[in-house]
Amino acid sequence: MTTVPFSLTRVGLIAAVTLREAVRQKLVAGLALIACGFVLGVRALRDFNFGAPELKFIADFGDGVIAGFGAVLTIVLLAQLFFGELESRTALTLLAKPVWRSEFLLGKFCGVVAVVVVFCVLLTATLSVVLWQRESALRVEGFATLPAGVGFDPGALWVAAWLHIVRLTVLAAGMMLVACIAQTQLYAIIVGFSGFVVCHLQHVAQGVYSRAGSSAMAWVATLIGWMFPDFHLFTLEAGGAWTFEGVARLTVYGAGYAALALGLAVWVFRHREI
Repeated sequence: MTTVPFSLTRVGLIAAVTLREAVRQKLVAGLALIACGFVLGVRALRDFNFGAPELKFIADFGDGVIAGFGAVLTIVLLAQLFFGELESRTALTLLAKPVWRSEFLLGKFCGVVAVVVVFCVLLTATLSVVLWQRESALRVEGFATLPAGVGFDPGALWVAAWLHIVRLTVLAAGMMLVACIAQTQLYAIIVGFSGFVVCHLQHVAQGVYSRAGSSAMAWVATLIGWMFPDFHLFTLEAGGAWTFEGVARLTVYGAGYAALALGLAVWVFRHREI
C-alpha cells in the first residue's frame, strides 16, 4: 500500500458506485417524494401562516422542509451505506486491493454529498416553481404591485439552497466521523441526530451560558463553540439580506469543519479493525 500513491480517480470511482447504490435505496426516493409533496401542497397550509405574507410563508415552509428532510437523508443514508459495506464485507474486499482507507472514506463521503446536492437542487427548483406560480396568480388577482419584501426573490432562494448544501456537507462529514467510531448503525444514527440538534441549538446554549455570569460557564460555551459548528449561521430567511462576502465566509467556515471532521474520520478508520 505504501508504494501506491493516493488517487483522486479511485475516489471518484468509489463516489460513483456510492451514488449508484444510494439511488437504489428506497430511503432516497421516499424522502424525495414526501418532501416534494410537502412543497407542492404547501398552499393547503396557508391557514397556518399566523398572519405572515403568503409568499414568505411558502418560502419559509419549503426552506424548513429542505433542512429537515435533508438532515434525515444525510444521516440515515450515510450510516446505511457505510455499515452496509462493513456488514457485507465489501469494504474488506475493496481495501484488500491497492485502495487507501482515506480513498474509501472520501469516495463514500463524496457520493453522499452528490445525493444531497441533487436533493437540495430538486426541492429548491420545485419551491421556485410553486412561488412563481403563486406570485403570478396574486398579480392576476389584482396585486399588480406586491408590497415591498413580499415578492418572490429567486436569488435569495438559491443562496439559501447553497447554504443548505454547505450545512449538510458539514453534517455528512461529522456523520462520517461518528460512523467510523460507532460499532452499530443504530448508535451512529442516534449520535448523528443528537449532534445535529446540538449544532442547531449551539447559539441558544452560548447565550444562556454568557448570561449566567460564570467564568466556568463562559469557558464551556467557548469549548462548545469550537467543537461544534453553529448551523444557525446558515439560516437565510425568505427575503433576508445576503452578500457574496457573507456567503463566502460561511462556505469557508463550513469547509473548515468538514475538512477537520474528515481528517479525524480517516485517522480513526485507519486504526479500526474491519
